[in-house]
Amino acid sequence: MSIRWTYVFADRPAARFARAREFWTAVTGTRASEPRGEHGEFVTLLPSGDAAGAGPDPCVKLQAVASEKAGAHLDLAVDDVDGFVASAVRTGAEVHAGHDGWAVLRSPAGQLFCAVPWHGESARPPVVRGSRLDQVCLDVPPSAHDAEVAFWTRLLDGWESRPGSLPEFHVITPPPGLPVRVLVQRLNEERPASAHLDLACADIPATRARHEELGAVHVADHPHWTVLRDPAGALYCLTARDPQTGGLPPKTGNAG
Repeated sequence: MSIRWTYVFADRPAARFARAREFWTAVTGTRASEPRGEHGEFVTLLPSGDAAGAGPDPCVKLQAVASEKAGAHLDLAVDDVDGFVASAVRTGAEVHAGHDGWAVLRSPAGQLFCAVPWHGESARPPVVRGSRLDQVCLDVPPSAHDAEVAFWTRLLDGWESRPGSLPEFHVITPPPGLPVRVLVQRLNEERPASAHLDLACADIPATRARHEELGAVHVADHPHWTVLRDPAGALYCLTARDPQTGGLPPKTGNAG
């Protein structure tokens, strides 16, 4: 069943949610919507439009969570939520929670994701100051990696599924126009599955410097990506991928 749009959710502890909202709106060049949800726990990061209000559609949202553990998850927007949920269950997902018009599901490795209605989103947000938040990395323990790759490949039918540039990576790329791709990373240890955000950057050092000015903390450097921690305590990566296409620059190997 076709995915019509994708949202990436940054799940951040409620006590640090305001700081997370300030940081992620700054680095993505967006503004936060009015809070919604029973406890005002959801905001959408809205790209700038023209004077008439027309412009790109959002693809990033923030959620305040009770846990101190920050993470990320995907929302998959579809025409028929019930039909998609049934298909996902046949593919290997479990229903974690049902809601009126949408559902929370769990992948075989335990990663949560949501099925939500499509509301006509179609225009991808632009690159902002040389970077674009365009990838969710699913961090999967070795024992679950192969099954998780197979699950997401089947679930995201019509997307390109291929090995990444390093043995621990597998890339699942959407058709042109959809804003978020999936990277499945095999961890070096057995621990619960989780997820983090990745940004494609034309210039990692410049992007890192700006993020640090906004409150991020440097964690580690790798040959073609840098790990940072946002002001809410969540890890994320700056990757040396083309922010326009998401692809690798010539003759490099990096995260995806």
